[in-house]
Amino acid sequence: MAVEWAGSGPELLIAIDREGGAGLRSQLEDQLREAVREGRLAAEERLPSSRELARALGLSRGLVQDCYVQLQAEGYLTSRPGSATRVAAGAAARPVASTPETPPVPPRHAIADFRHGVPDLRLAPREDWAWAVREVCRTAPNTAFDYGDPTGERRLREVLAAYLRRVRAVAAAADQVVVCNGMAQALGLVLRALAADGVDALAVEDPGAIGSTTEQAHAAGLTVLPVPVDEDGLDVAALERSGARAVLVTPAHQWPTGVVLAGHRRQELIAWARRHNGVIIEDDYDAEFRYDRDPVGSVQGLGPDCVVSLGTVSKSLAPALRLGWVVAPDRLLGALAHGKHVADRGSPSLDQLALALLVESGRYDRHLRRARAEYAARRETLVAALATHAPGLRVTGLAAGFHAVLHLPAGADEDT
Repeated sequence: MAVEWAGSGPELLIAIDREGGAGLRSQLEDQLREAVREGRLAAEERLPSSRELARALGLSRGLVQDCYVQLQAEGYLTSRPGSATRVAAGAAARPVASTPETPPVPPRHAIADFRHGVPDLRLAPREDWAWAVREVCRTAPNTAFDYGDPTGERRLREVLAAYLRRVRAVAAAADQVVVCNGMAQALGLVLRALAADGVDALAVEDPGAIGSTTEQAHAAGLTVLPVPVDEDGLDVAALERSGARAVLVTPAHQWPTGVVLAGHRRQELIAWARRHNGVIIEDDYDAEFRYDRDPVGSVQGLGPDCVVSLGTVSKSLAPALRLGWVVAPDRLLGALAHGKHVADRGSPSLDQLALALLVESGRYDRHLRRARAEYAARRETLVAALATHAPGLRVTGLAAGFHAVLHLPAGADEDT
């Protein structure tokens, strides 16, 4: 029922739902609060008496009185003996900056996200994730709601170790896995652990994600040394000349050239690390998404004593989940565990358990198969469209991941 009161107070529309709505008093309180917040009831505005409002709305006078008392306690209303109830001066709405009457029309491509390296968020498995969270909340022991191991829930570390052995040929046990809040935290923890171990420079692929990596490296006190990439991946001879003792690589699908680190380069890289007591940081950021054949195995499997492998669900599920992991040699585990404890005492336990359940149930693999088929079809569509409309342009790199490399002709204006 909607009633507009007048009389001794201001005119105001109050709607009371007597059939299945919230409690009558709650409805009245909520609508009066909103009227004050939105400015429909101005500062010092006089409200009708409790008797008058109760009669207009068909409510008991006691209910209206209780409502007024509650809003006075919250600071929305004020009242003095012998005086009418009024809107408190400090509770009245303040002017806000004007906004355009109509929002700007989004560009035609707004329905799709064309940023490189970003998954299609429409494919995020919402129902599967919601199911996993519900199951965890329903079945997890009380201890799961306490602070957990800063290196991660044991169940997830075991599941990840088994998954990475099966899918990425990683040589890992649960005790070598540290769960992190995404790839950025994982890299930051590793760089700080290396700095504490005496490493003062980090080699990075060139071209590569030098800008974002430099910020992380400088925060850890490391200098950054670019090392060239060719058709076989990172140039290990150039790495040798750099003098660095740590290197960050994307061997499964190099960013941004799209090449895979060749087999002989992998062997050379492992030999370099062992010769210099160096560390290889393997960014396995989108290794699940190769479309022409099975993905190449992890470099970590060749040298678990000198390779740190970083992974994340930001590409496979969604960045918002903020879950990633580090698989590290024993010599770095203590520093990583300490760094994670200092940073945040551990990633959210319930989300970790939900991810573990998603993998154990097979839903994670099923989602990857669906997503892989979708991305493969999109790549085929892109390549076919370029062949039709821009046959002179060359696309290189693996049929993998979330980006393709298109070579423009010499002299082309890249800004148009």
